Amino acid sequence: MAEQKEIHPKAMPGGSTGASAPTAVLLDDPVYEAHVPLAYHPERPERLLAARAALERPGLRWSHVAPRDATNDELLRVHEPQYLESLEELRGQRTYLDPDTYVSERSVAAARKAAGGLVALVDALIDGDCPRGVALLRPPGHHARPAQAMGFCLLNNVAVAAAHARARGLSRVAIVDWDVHHGNGTQEIFYRDPSVLYLSTHQYPFYPGTGAADERGEGEGQGFTVNVPLLAGGGDGVYRAAFERVILPVLEAFAPELVLVSAGFDAARRDPLAEMELTSQAFGWMGKALAAQAKTSAQGRIALVLEGGYDLVAMEAGLAAAIDGVVRGEAAQIPRAPDAIDIARAAESARSDWPTID
Repeated sequence: MAEQKEIHPKAMPGGSTGASAPTAVLLDDPVYEAHVPLAYHPERPERLLAARAALERPGLRWSHVAPRDATNDELLRVHEPQYLESLEELRGQRTYLDPDTYVSERSVAAARKAAGGLVALVDALIDGDCPRGVALLRPPGHHARPAQAMGFCLLNNVAVAAAHARARGLSRVAIVDWDVHHGNGTQEIFYRDPSVLYLSTHQYPFYPGTGAADERGEGEGQGFTVNVPLLAGGGDGVYRAAFERVILPVLEAFAPELVLVSAGFDAARRDPLAEMELTSQAFGWMGKALAAQAKTSAQGRIALVLEGGYDLVAMEAGLAAAIDGVVRGEAAQIPRAPDAIDIARAAESARSDWPTID
């Protein structure tokens, strides 16, 4: 995989030169490589090289969105002011915030531009002619809590983007998180919010310890958090069952106006940090299914947002398949699950809490 330093349409395979309409909008920036671990760490800049190699899909034409720093107002929709202040004090430093989460000299700058870049991508999907996006972000975000960095994550990129979409006037935003680890930060941020549906498939019990099926939201948000915890060893058929019996029916009933995918690729069978057994084809199938729903209710608006994935070969293959599914509507069929898991009741339970959605 060749390193790509300069992000420019004409410099990229499949890049848009303006001669024809783009097939997808891409968010990437060299600053995302500047989040550098203090020693070996699975969340490392080389992940971006693998992700960029996955962009080399035949026939794709990329339109590029210019990343920018997230404003304080945008971040304060989901993060506490004291936490943002403490992050700013870490600029230029090299330290660990917890045993898993580090900052180096430019990590805060990268995090700000990751969150702000995703806001810019959401604006492009809402205002532009192309409704499909891919965001190659570092550091990842879905573990970041309102007042705490956690699990390799500093700012919750997808939460900042969802809150921005609401501020832009969208009534219903869905976040589908297929990372192998539960997105505890995203869940916490929207736990009482019925306008943001959070759906997660994840290995359980596993880090970070949240994501049980009975975690379903509180107050007005009751039922708008839907967790599908899966035992270690689950493969393509288990994920297909989770989607067909829970994720897709709930998503269809919610009718989102924007679909954001927390797209981690650490449920792949090669990944060193988890124990699931997905092939790359599963990510393509899931992406195609989510894009079909986005066409139905969201004018096609959907974005793949990079989260985890720590085997470079598996991440490249999984992201390539997901891009084919979301952007091109092409995906291999994956097998149906055996009757070894009973998750149909999770969907029925989640939807029974909802008020009538007009």
